[in-house]
Formats: sequence, structure tokens, C-alpha cells
Amino acid sequence: MPKFTPAQIKAALPAAPVWKKKRAAITRTYQFKDFPAAIKFVNAVAKLAEKAWHHPDIDIRWNKVTLSLSTHDQGGLTEKDFDLAKKFDRL
Repeated sequence: MPKFTPAQIKAALPAAPVWKKKRAAITRTYQFKDFPAAIKFVNAVAKLAEKAWHHPDIDIRWNKVTLSLSTHDQGGLTEKDFDLAKKFDRL
């Protein structure tokens, strides 16, 4: 899957409106009522990521979970990243 050009990234971002471009990745922080709710979300993310064979970087801070997506073998963002971001948003 080819790496997106800057124009393709700009066109794809509105479909994942809460996600922000940060260097060669897109990131989003989700907030939950407590730590168990955050971990439940992370477990659901893990299942989707395994199924897609595309894994985000995950940072857990009590009730906040930050996900970062990038297609490392392509050196930047691809369609895979935006597709998975939309799936995470539906959890």
C-alpha cells in the first residue's frame, strides 16, 4: 500500500475529524470515566488491530488513551491508517 502524499493526507483527514496529523502519523486521545473503562477500550482496539494486522502505538494514562497510527514499513501514512482510525472511532 503506497504512502499518501501531503495532498492525499489533507483530503483524508476530514473523514477522521478528531485525529490530528503529527509528523508521519495521526493521533487521537480518548477520555473515559476511569482506568477500567480505558483498558476495556484498549482491549477492543487490540482485537481490531490484530484483525487488520496493523497496530497503533498506545499510551495509557489513567482514564486517557492516546493512539498513534502510521504505516511504518511505508514510512508514513497510508489508507490503512485512516481506515483503522475510523474503526477505532466506532468503538
